[in-house]
Amino acid sequence: MNIGLLGGAFNPPHFGHLMIARQVLDFTNTDEVWFLPNFGQIPPKPVAKVSDRLAMTKLLSMPKTRVSTIEIDNALDGDTINLLPHLPKEHNFRFIIGSDQLPTFHLWGRWQELLAAMPFLVFPRYGFPNEPMYPNMTLVTNELLVGTNISSTKIRKRVEHGLSIEEFVPQSIASYVASHKLYR
Repeated sequence: MNIGLLGGAFNPPHFGHLMIARQVLDFTNTDEVWFLPNFGQIPPKPVAKVSDRLAMTKLLSMPKTRVSTIEIDNALDGDTINLLPHLPKEHNFRFIIGSDQLPTFHLWGRWQELLAAMPFLVFPRYGFPNEPMYPNMTLVTNELLVGTNISSTKIRKRVEHGLSIEEFVPQSIASYVASHKLYR
């Protein structure tokens, strides 16, 4: 099976993650998308507790997707290359990134080795160029592709300012953020 890995902090997860997963499934030869919340952050940055981020990610629901806890279970540091030995051997994997990651991709740990080991699907993000593209990267394109500029950063800032996030995250995640008093 061809599995797309959509990794990140999921701080919090939002409709943009679902939009990316849906369109990767629609417009590439990917059979399933695994949401992959990270354990560690490179570079380190303040995020909600792993338990909160995982609980919220599990609230994302869409056919042909699931949550993978590989990074959390193995307490990985967030350097993507360290994930490779932990991936099940029976599947073919590709990593999904947004085009916002392209300008700094060369700063990822052992990025050339990572590209040689696994193909990357690049999803266009509004306000970010679709370059530089490296070998073994493919831009997700289709005339029916729907983009967005929804981001976890903007959602956290909305919460900080007392604004509603209910149009940008599933209701269950909005309720979780409110009941756990996250991002205030």
